Amino acid sequence: MIDNLSLPELVAQMFVVRASGYLFDRQIRYPEWEPTADKLRHYVEKLGVGGVILAGGSAAELSVRSHQLQSWAKFPLLLAADIEEGVGQRFSGATWFAPPMAIAEIAKQNLTDAQCYAQQMGAVTAIEARAIGLNWVLAPVVDVNNNPDNPVINVRAFGETPAIVSKLASAFIRGASTQSVLTTAKHFPGHGDTAVDSHLELPVLPHSPSRLAEVELPPFVEAIAHGVDAVMSAHLLIPAWDAEFPATVSRKILMGKLRQELGFQGLIVTDALVMGAIANQYGPNEAAVLAAVAGADVLLMPLDPHGAIQAVCEAVTQGRIPRTQIKESVKRIWEAKRKVGLQISEPSQPAQQPRRKHQTAVVESGSKNLQSLNSIDLSLLAHPAATTIAADILRDSLKFGGNLPLAVSQTQKNQPLRNLIVVDDVLGCEFLGNHTPAIALPAKFGYELQLIDDRTASIAQNTNAECFTPTLLQVFIRGNCFRGSAGLTLAAQDLFKQLLTTGELQAVLIYGSPYVLDQFLPHLSPSIPHIFCFGQMPSAQAIALELLFGLDSKPLG
Repeated sequence: MIDNLSLPELVAQMFVVRASGYLFDRQIRYPEWEPTADKLRHYVEKLGVGGVILAGGSAAELSVRSHQLQSWAKFPLLLAADIEEGVGQRFSGATWFAPPMAIAEIAKQNLTDAQCYAQQMGAVTAIEARAIGLNWVLAPVVDVNNNPDNPVINVRAFGETPAIVSKLASAFIRGASTQSVLTTAKHFPGHGDTAVDSHLELPVLPHSPSRLAEVELPPFVEAIAHGVDAVMSAHLLIPAWDAEFPATVSRKILMGKLRQELGFQGLIVTDALVMGAIANQYGPNEAAVLAAVAGADVLLMPLDPHGAIQAVCEAVTQGRIPRTQIKESVKRIWEAKRKVGLQISEPSQPAQQPRRKHQTAVVESGSKNLQSLNSIDLSLLAHPAATTIAADILRDSLKFGGNLPLAVSQTQKNQPLRNLIVVDDVLGCEFLGNHTPAIALPAKFGYELQLIDDRTASIAQNTNAECFTPTLLQVFIRGNCFRGSAGLTLAAQDLFKQLLTTGELQAVLIYGSPYVLDQFLPHLSPSIPHIFCFGQMPSAQAIALELLFGLDSKPLG
């Protein structure tokens, strides 16, 4: 069949376009990246792109959306999502796990338990992905986050050493392999030791070949040995290997290192081509061409799918890319599609829907069992066994100290208690609301909410600094795409120092980056209660606050 495809049909199979998980055009949140329904249908039905990466909406909506996309498709689609922390990270209603670094924290005390957790996390993620129609899990992250100033990998990594990352990421792959989904090791050859966000600009990894072989590469070697289906490239310049081209567009790196030296035979997928590290330097269409020249099989998130497909086709006709190389990429893509149960038919025939296999996963860790889940419906989402595992990971990775539980008192009516919450972006906090524990639980003890972010013009003016107010400080900060930093802003640091100086600080809860905790601890009195939780979701808030107020009924550890 591959020999019967036209050049545009072949090239289109290499592209995975971005789309909203919401069902209606009016719900689109990122119109620059997410096409309307008409455009999206044109991409999958007429252009015949190979896949779609989805974000946003509920898990129930996504199950409808995935069926809709497959019904439109010229060829059955790979449907992918960045679900490094479980399906619930992107699609509400499903299980949302702590970030992978939480499991690395558990590994410091008990590596066996940590590996079991990672395997269970992989299994649950794969089960729930299939339940809503996804067949490609863009995880695990196998970067070694040994740079505390890393603004984008941060808690997404399975740790700070290659040995721990290798063991935990491989366990995740083992768990996910119980289902018909593709897994992805990212970001090759390692984005952990950078202080620049490649969503914004191009980072440089200045290390020697021996250092790269010692630290960055081992987790990828282990992932490949454990059967990972795809490897995602990093938008990084690595002068020791290629002083001219970043990894995503470097044939020396993708073909020379990944294919030939490491022997990887699966899919090579680029990181998103809309990211500043690549797009700013080469433009959206030329970036796609250069990635294909370099040996990438899958070209992820082009800004202009039609233009990028045309550009790659022109590169083939001009002799920049052999047609045989395009065919080899499509062959690998179709082999991957068949692995996840997609049945490929001739273009003139209706594309067949993916076969949904009987799904069963049994993953054991002591007395914690993920029992067989046999039906293929939304009852697979947030199964009690899965949510228990997720809560156990959050609880077992907590860090805390000071005088716990907090003794709450309201001595004077003119001294109300204050629940001061600091976030990266108030408008982007989907994990916060009047109903969520970070707000609702302190309110039961008489705390009045004050919510600020790093866009607040003058934090000091917005904290009632003129009067003494006993304050519960809750900080939500972690590495996030496009933020450029994973630490406290200067304004937030000034606020913290002010609360210490005035004596208003009652307790501190930090959700997200452990490196933010490291910024706080040297300045905290040993008596002030502090709790750190890797997760930011409502379940994480509940676990942390119940410990703070002495409400938790389940012992830690």
